[in-house]
Amino acid sequence: MKDLVEAMARALVDSPEEVSVKEVEGEKTTVFELRVANTDLGKVIGKQGKTARAMRTILGAAGTKIGKRCVLEILE
Repeated sequence: MKDLVEAMARALVDSPEEVSVKEVEGEKTTVFELRVANTDLGKVIGKQGKTARAMRTILGAAGTKIGKRCVLEILE
């Protein structure tokens, strides 16, 4: 799952080497903390948050398959 988030983010940004994903696992929920360069933040969020929402939808669907709730947080 971490690789999925990282691959999606790297495909969107200009500085793929600055993409980092931290996985915080709970009992039923896994939180993925995504960090990108400040200049790429807008590309990951998208207009009116549409890109971020799409990434969260994909992550949620993949999480359902393994029986866990997955949450994506985009950090500055």
